[in-house]
Amino acid sequence: MTFHTLFASQALLPEGWADNVLLEVDARGDLGQITRGVAAQALPDKAVRLAGPVVAGMPNLHSHAFQRAIAGLGEHRPAGATAEDSFWTWREVMYRFVGRLDPDQVQAIAAQLYVEMLKAGYTAVGEFHYLHHGPDGRPYDDRAEMSRRTIAAAGETGIGITQLPVLYGYGGFGAQTAGEGQKRFLNDPKGLLVIVEALQKSHEGDPQVRIGLAPHSLRAVTLETLDEAVGGLTALDATAPIHLHIAEQIKEVEDCLAWSGRRPVEWLFANHAPDRRWCLIHATHMSPQETADLAASGAVAGLCPTTEANLGDGLFPAADYLRAGGAWGIGSDSHISVSPVEELRWLEYGERPATRRRNVLAGEAGPAAALGHRLYTDALAGGAQALGRPIGAIETGRRADLVVLDGAAPPLSDLPRERLLDALVFAGNRNPVRDVMVGGQWVVCEGSHKDERAVLERYRAVLRDLLS
Repeated sequence: MTFHTLFASQALLPEGWADNVLLEVDARGDLGQITRGVAAQALPDKAVRLAGPVVAGMPNLHSHAFQRAIAGLGEHRPAGATAEDSFWTWREVMYRFVGRLDPDQVQAIAAQLYVEMLKAGYTAVGEFHYLHHGPDGRPYDDRAEMSRRTIAAAGETGIGITQLPVLYGYGGFGAQTAGEGQKRFLNDPKGLLVIVEALQKSHEGDPQVRIGLAPHSLRAVTLETLDEAVGGLTALDATAPIHLHIAEQIKEVEDCLAWSGRRPVEWLFANHAPDRRWCLIHATHMSPQETADLAASGAVAGLCPTTEANLGDGLFPAADYLRAGGAWGIGSDSHISVSPVEELRWLEYGERPATRRRNVLAGEAGPAAALGHRLYTDALAGGAQALGRPIGAIETGRRADLVVLDGAAPPLSDLPRERLLDALVFAGNRNPVRDVMVGGQWVVCEGSHKDERAVLERYRAVLRDLLS
């Protein structure tokens, strides 16, 4: 049964741009028949004419939703401070903040973030969720309470979600005792799998929700707990996504070498076999061999350029990794920025000063290798794979996650279609997103989310309370 019939004068299909495309969306929210070259005068009466070029919505593969409320609060160095600011000093600020959050506040913050994502053109999110317990570290009566709140925020705002409950057991390599600021995060594999199984049962058959698992990092697990968690997840769902922070900072690499004699990515590949189910978040500091191994594995590199820049992490070896054919996608992580355009732009801009060249990541010459086109379509494919959902392309059987661009916006106006994605990524800072559909439902129309005012008021109330 057709739920929507949509007509796009220009649409980005898997094989490239197409003109005069008729899209049928079924009642479940999946794309049905897609017909190219339809004469405008021959449209069905019920067809809705879309107001600009149409692209698939971008998956955001890495999010810590609650951190949206501290974006901007870590950019202050106290007078007289002697320690150098880094990821590790920022983390202490985050720990102090997270100690106060309750479930209602988490849901309100997540809802505000997800509205911002949708308005920017993200239509799905991977929620790497490690805030499990109460402020004293004791589990809620429902161990999945906090995970349910981010899923609820996704449901009320309309974004698709892959929920990734995080296994966090230790405070450093070699099973070091966790610190006071980490007590709300801690689970053993058995406790975490209780959360995973409860969420799977609650959302079985829901096309907007997928459940996976995220070992936080090699710092926070042991080989035994990693094996137990991955094995338990596989027994529940052999295709479920697995995400892992890795090699984000130099100190992490040095500590891993001191503990094991191997670099983090090297250790992981020596002890596990990451494949297409896996997404390695950041992977910033890799040797050439690690870069080649990750690219060959089929796993996705989860890149968060604005957060990695904000925290001073370093630069991912993007040129070498893309040359090796590695899969990758983007995430907004700490949400210092909520813009797929900015993530893609900074991935390329990180390469330019280092190499003193332009269009470093464009790949082979030719029309299909235009830089913006490559970045956008690669990130669609890698993000869809990492989130384990049928998204990331305007194709029969995929979710109807569509972004209608404002073709009259100055950076896009009157451009040939082959240059639209170049301009989308690299021309200007005005948000070019006009309308957004997720799973067959319109959630953003003419730049506004249907519930943005109410969501914002809840969020502001939370901030007033937290900052008081």
